[in-house]
Amino acid sequence: MDIQVGDILKMKKQHPCGSAEWEVLRIGADFRLKCMGCGHQIMIPRVKAEKNVRGVVRKELEQS
Repeated sequence: MDIQVGDILKMKKQHPCGSAEWEVLRIGADFRLKCMGCGHQIMIPRVKAEKNVRGVVRKELEQS
């Protein structure tokens, strides 16, 4: 799965705040994700993150 820093992941389960979208802050063996609803940050293993992803929204690069 091709996930980059800055992408927005739509997950299967919602965070307790009600948001199911997470921003990718770090990639590697673990992912650091930030909830788009409340800003809470978590680190989860890559395998678990890839298993629970429903969709990926690319953050488009702005050209000046």
